[in-house]
Amino acid sequence: MPVAFDRVYVQSAGYFMPGEAVTNEDMDRYIAPLNRISGRIKQRILAENGIRQRYYAIDEAGNTRWTNAAQAAHAIGDCLRRQDRPLADVTMLACGSSGGDVLMPGFANMIQGELAAPPMETLSVHGICAAGVAAIQAVAQGIELGAHQRALAVASEMPSRLFKRSRFSSRAYDADFDAHFLRWMLSDGAGALLLGNSGEALPGPSSGVRLRLKWIHQRAFSGDYPVCMQLGLPAEGGQGHLDYASWTEAEEAGALSLRQNIRLLPHLFDIGIHEYVALVRDGWVHPDRVDHFLCHYSSEKFMPIVADLMEKAGLAIPRERWFSNLAWRGNTGAASILIMLAEFLETHTLEPGQQVFCYIPESGRFMTAYMLFEAEAVGAPSSVAVAAATPAASDATAPVVASVHSEDADTLAPPHDPDLAPQGLRPLLVELASIWHAYRSRVWRTAVVRRLREGCFTTADYLQWMENWIPQVREGSKWMREGAASLSGPYLALADLIGLHASEEQNDFQILFEDYRNAGGTISDIESLRRNPGGEALNAYLHALAATPNPIGLLGAIYIIEGTGQRIVPALLPLLKASLHLPPDRFRFLEYHGHNDQNHLARWLMAVEMALDVDDRGTAERQIVDTARRTAALYLMQFHHVMESE
Repeated sequence: MPVAFDRVYVQSAGYFMPGEAVTNEDMDRYIAPLNRISGRIKQRILAENGIRQRYYAIDEAGNTRWTNAAQAAHAIGDCLRRQDRPLADVTMLACGSSGGDVLMPGFANMIQGELAAPPMETLSVHGICAAGVAAIQAVAQGIELGAHQRALAVASEMPSRLFKRSRFSSRAYDADFDAHFLRWMLSDGAGALLLGNSGEALPGPSSGVRLRLKWIHQRAFSGDYPVCMQLGLPAEGGQGHLDYASWTEAEEAGALSLRQNIRLLPHLFDIGIHEYVALVRDGWVHPDRVDHFLCHYSSEKFMPIVADLMEKAGLAIPRERWFSNLAWRGNTGAASILIMLAEFLETHTLEPGQQVFCYIPESGRFMTAYMLFEAEAVGAPSSVAVAAATPAASDATAPVVASVHSEDADTLAPPHDPDLAPQGLRPLLVELASIWHAYRSRVWRTAVVRRLREGCFTTADYLQWMENWIPQVREGSKWMREGAASLSGPYLALADLIGLHASEEQNDFQILFEDYRNAGGTISDIESLRRNPGGEALNAYLHALAATPNPIGLLGAIYIIEGTGQRIVPALLPLLKASLHLPPDRFRFLEYHGHNDQNHLARWLMAVEMALDVDDRGTAERQIVDTARRTAALYLMQFHHVMESE
């Protein structure tokens, strides 16, 4: 849930870009090519990212002209000058960055020293792009709680020192694409915000207007995904840079090269848009009320991706309301959103009532952050922010929220896209999608999936997984047939459809059992296979439900079970094949479900339509949702128990 504020205002914003602008043509004078392929990689990356110029705090010889702390100090100076405010009025300084000039002490303390600032509270936030937002939130909370009247949030980045050609000499100037990539993406700069508890007029063109911070929302998904952008690990992972015998060995191993796994990036935007959908659903932001959208994307290549995902969610913000300075300021990591906000306020006129919405994705280990500001007339009564306690769906004026689907991240999307739902099914599919995302995220953090993602899955692990799974799959067609036999009255028409599905599932467990035997499984009697506690609990629950009159809720169970086959299995299968290097006849069951559960889910949608059409008591939808939630919890339990020993 976002953190809401009712007495925090932006009093000023400033920024500092070191030196002169460096065009694409002049980059090689600062960031020299490493080898013969550098030029080709550079041209490809620059063609996609849309950056035309950037700034470096090093000179052409690689010498530091401004330290990172000096950049931050200059940004703070610019911020305070715009409001004609002395540093002595500030009682807290929070800084966000991917790294200061020294390993310790904290970066905020080094900035305080650079400023020769009086005693104050300090906080250093170590991260990547969202670290600047964390700094803003920290000072905002201090102001909201009454601990401070005015506080500074600053973010500063200086990655150029990592890109000097000399940094790669120990590796004979050899670098893979992931290490090359960020040399042409990142640059230096700093931004600062002065926040206070009094709504003074903004400096610049928005005379007579104050800007209130309404809320900030941050959420990390580091438990769901491997590292995407990092400094301190070699390309293949493993021990960190401090675990090497010396800095020289760490550098030779590539552990001191800043790198980005670009293959993971599509997931980042799906995660961010899912959070956006939830914010709209719960009433924190209304897209039609957003007047200015400040989106921190690292490359213009991602701009249409974000726009497309918003469009598919039915929650688009018109492109003419977007603001980005990426092309002429470059990508400055944690400082980007502060520089962007400062330049926006410097160049745009705000009117009372207008809202400024900020989106900041972070690729380090996947994090997303949002901020909402609203302009008010100076002297207007302060409005109190009220946390949204109920979903916006209960508000007749709130937009209907769809889920998100993108071709690049099928494993994240729910089994059915609510935006494509037949008339009348959208509210149900939105609620099921919410259950799905929570379930998928928790499955991703189980031991069996973690071992797969980390590349340490063994054939013995695969056999144990199948030994746990086969008994559950075996029961599937049984409880479906029992459920079909329990249908009566207007629901009787569903019996044939569910019976057909049960017939197709009837012998699936035999395919899985053959995969198990082909992979080296030693248990020949299927009755002797291990009974997974989660699988047993799931089957007991579904058999009991199937025996009740008109068990329409079973459709919710099928949504989760078939969705696992359609969404999760295709994501795990490549990891499984990469880890085990087994012949194809060891993965037939997983291949089959990955390809065919799409057809099964189309049939499921037809069954749901039929069930809701004849539901004269208005209970079918709730039964489906409740059963889906319980099934997800029990299926998750099965995943948790897979890696346990006897």
